[in-house]
Amino acid sequence: MAAKLEESSLTSSNNEPQTKREFMAHYIATVETQKSAEEVFDYIADFRNLEEWDPGVSSASMSKGDAPGVGTVYSVRASGADLDYVTLAYTRPTETTLEAKSRFVRSYDTVTVEATESGSTVTYDAILELRSFAAVLNPILGLFFDRIGDRAVEGMERVLDGRRVR
Repeated sequence: MAAKLEESSLTSSNNEPQTKREFMAHYIATVETQKSAEEVFDYIADFRNLEEWDPGVSSASMSKGDAPGVGTVYSVRASGADLDYVTLAYTRPTETTLEAKSRFVRSYDTVTVEATESGSTVTYDAILELRSFAAVLNPILGLFFDRIGDRAVEGMERVLDGRRVR
């Protein structure tokens, strides 16, 4: 599925509803693989592996925590930006949500894995929004986010020996 603009329905960092109208880029795709849900989840949900499948990521490491889980923080260098992804939710082997915020960008990523008769599917749902003075560019961000997401999903297909189904 292509990136699209969506009106923000997320909450602010202090869990208060956002009151101003904000738009962001949204990308969602699903990959089917013969690998088990547990194997897929353990690999994709551990953001230390990002650089192996997302060509926009040049480095990724765990900077807080001993293992993937709620509260784990990953330091990621992506497209020249340094981001700290905080794990907000982690339910093995089905779903994890991570968020990264900097002065100029916010990324909100959810990975959902479902077991199937022949293996599993993994859905990568990513929201990206520009912040501060850069927020005026949010309406056109979706045009570029498609390309970024497509390259990441191609890498996911490669490492999971899978194929995109949505």
